[in-house]
Amino acid sequence: MKIVCDASTLILLAKIELLRELTDEFKLVIPERVKKECLAKEGTDAKLIETLIKEKKIEVRVSGNQELVRKIQRDFRIEAGEAEALCLARTLNCVIAVDDGPTIKACRVLGQKFATAIHFLLNMASRNKLDVHVAEVKLEQLARFGRYSKRILEDASERLKGGKKWA
Repeated sequence: MKIVCDASTLILLAKIELLRELTDEFKLVIPERVKKECLAKEGTDAKLIETLIKEKKIEVRVSGNQELVRKIQRDFRIEAGEAEALCLARTLNCVIAVDDGPTIKACRVLGQKFATAIHFLLNMASRNKLDVHVAEVKLEQLARFGRYSKRILEDASERLKGGKKWA
């Protein structure tokens, strides 16, 4: 299964040490601009993403129609990297991995399927690919690194503890 990724989600997954595991399960695709955004700052996250690109576990593609990218940017007030990832996901007819609030709203308006870093974490825990206690630590890391509302974090924590059904 292919998943187009935005820079925010790639970086968050790298920070909580889940990115490599996801590349074993999914074919991750990113637009060229997202690659540039991810590699702009030096650090272990950028090094991991660069390594996964070199290993061909993350495929870099041209996002295509730049006029459409600019229209999506204007209409939804999102950055170029997010707009390119959204256009590419729509072109490839696949899920977009995104943790940017305005882009998530654009996905809802356009009927585009999306997943966040929290979705991937919960999915791995629900399939016993990740120990619940390890998942809780990773959720705490996402709370520190990401921009999630208290409600989203509480809901994810409750799901990890078994208090809520999996979506």
